[in-house]
Amino acid sequence: MGSEFALPRIPWFSGVEEKIVTQDTAFIAIDVQNDFCPGGALAVADGDQVVPVVNRLMPRYPVRVVTQDWHPADHFSFASNTDGAAPFSLIDASYGPQVLWPDHCVQGTAGADFHKDLLVDAADLIIRKGYRSRIDSYSAFFENDHTTPTGLEGYLRTRGVTKMVLAGLATDFCVRFSAVDGARLGFDVTLVEDGCRAIDLDGSLATAMAEMQAEGVHFRQSTDL
Repeated sequence: MGSEFALPRIPWFSGVEEKIVTQDTAFIAIDVQNDFCPGGALAVADGDQVVPVVNRLMPRYPVRVVTQDWHPADHFSFASNTDGAAPFSLIDASYGPQVLWPDHCVQGTAGADFHKDLLVDAADLIIRKGYRSRIDSYSAFFENDHTTPTGLEGYLRTRGVTKMVLAGLATDFCVRFSAVDGARLGFDVTLVEDGCRAIDLDGSLATAMAEMQAEGVHFRQSTDL
């Protein structure tokens, strides 16, 4: 008989579609810290509810990053550092409007620590932001002047990342700016809606969602990923 050959094996099909995470995708968890969770200095309603979603998704991705707000006590964005200023009021900074916040995520304090249940050890990289006294930093990519980089873009490029999945706190500030900057830098960005919670300051959530949609950000539930 001539040379033998084997027919390709057809894998057994279970009837359940298997979700595949490609090697060029990063998962980024934004600011899941005590001060943004219930009981914190700048608590986001139900902020701690993002933790199980992040913990379930993050280990599935080949590139894993967490960000950490890391302010010095004299940070100019704290209302306490401006005479007569009320928290959540606006000032004009050199780069545009700046919200004055309650003191939060001060370097070395318990409030700046990650939520105790967050799987931080699953992360490859921790990006600290907002550590310069005279400029705030919402985005994981740039400080609020939209020019000073955090170094995240370069890290992702060297890891071969073209797509990213975001979750964390808060939807309408640090998550929003991270998603928008990521999209503008050419990454394919997906926001995990049930893995985020918002402050919603004077309609900021609706504004954030509209801006992210306009920039081509995808919106998904964690069960879709």
